[in-house]
Amino acid sequence: MEKDRRGIFQRMPFHQLDINEGKSDIGKEQLMDQELFNPQSSSVSSSRIIYTPSTFARTSLLHLQEVGSLQAVHPHVSQREDLVSFLCFIVLSGEGELSYEEQTYQLGQGDCVFIDCRKAYSHSTSDNLWSLQWCHFYAPSLPAVYEKYKERGGRPVFHPDDIASFTSLLSDLYNLASSSDYIRDMRINEKLGTLLTLLMEQSWHPESVTVSRKRMELAAVKEYLDEHFTEKIMLEELAEKFFINKFYLSKIFKETYGTTVNNYLISKRITRAKQLLRFTDMTVDEVGVAVGMGDANYFSRMFRKVEGISEAVVNTGENTLCFPKKHIV
Repeated sequence: MEKDRRGIFQRMPFHQLDINEGKSDIGKEQLMDQELFNPQSSSVSSSRIIYTPSTFARTSLLHLQEVGSLQAVHPHVSQREDLVSFLCFIVLSGEGELSYEEQTYQLGQGDCVFIDCRKAYSHSTSDNLWSLQWCHFYAPSLPAVYEKYKERGGRPVFHPDDIASFTSLLSDLYNLASSSDYIRDMRINEKLGTLLTLLMEQSWHPESVTVSRKRMELAAVKEYLDEHFTEKIMLEELAEKFFINKFYLSKIFKETYGTTVNNYLISKRITRAKQLLRFTDMTVDEVGVAVGMGDANYFSRMFRKVEGISEAVVNTGENTLCFPKKHIV
């Protein structure tokens, strides 16, 4: 086996590759004594390059860790976790399965996978044995990029319109990794940037983005309620303030927080009322006004409904606190 001066392994079938000759920063600087894309070697015929980027590339660039292709020759399962790496692979033929973040995805020809390998995952081929192209790569900024990918509706598995663009890029990365180009780390950075752009473009799901944006708007609604719950708040005015249809606002608020806008407000007000009743000399009427429930009868009724007790009695754990009669409605 030949190796160039910077420790980059030349192209050859995996079974000929002496993977103990190089080191990698994967898995906290451990020796690269096992491949990242790790089906059992007896179950696949593969060609891969385990790439050792320069220190500059590891700290400043998108850098390659492993790139290759395989053809499964027997059914197999590969399980990995805690890899400081991101994985992209394309199913060229056959079928298989991916388990990731408590979801199971059925994979077929033309499907693309993009996942964060710091999280546990497994993949397996079916009896319809698959062939794949893949790369493992990383950068200090990549976790934030992946979060943006998800915010834009990107999914762990999607079916790109143009699979040739992905396979071409993966082939280019393989060729670069096996080359002696003295600026190959820069060229690899460029290719990986193109790959990320392609992933962003072809995995985009506008409907997911819409939901994500609405939920971000909903967080702003909740923050407003938390700050203004003592004021008079009408659903129509709230919806108008945040440019959201009131019926949609009601629906998505309950789906997200498990309660209606009105019940959320009541809960906030009753919680504040208990604090005032417990730690101040304010009368019940004064407390009702202070928390935005000015009508004493309404306040009393809501307090009993939520707490199951009179507002004159507040459970404080082991002790039951009874307020003076002036507090009783």
